[in-house]
Amino acid sequence: MTADDTFGRLDDDDYPAYTMGRAAEMLGTKPAFLRALGEARLITPLRSEGGHRRYSRYQLRIAARARELVDQGTPIEAACRIIILEDQLEEAQRINAEYRRAAQAANPAAEG
Repeated sequence: MTADDTFGRLDDDDYPAYTMGRAAEMLGTKPAFLRALGEARLITPLRSEGGHRRYSRYQLRIAARARELVDQGTPIEAACRIIILEDQLEEAQRINAEYRRAAQAANPAAEG
């Protein structure tokens, strides 16, 4: 099972957030791991009315990817940088695809 199957879609923000303890349990790790991700500025927990840290499904997907890298021996700071760069690459590829589609629609004769 992948993180996608476990934690839902990226835009799945309608679900309630999980407490730090429950989030760590779902990831098979300790709350200290989630705190370290916060210190590395990878994920910033949401706060409940009582001030408790809570994590959305999107944040859990990011944390699951970080855990994969850390389990493979990558230091946590490097894992966080890798995830940020992967996210930027996906965004750049999406923008490039949109640009290409728009260019092809504007100039259908150039297609081949």
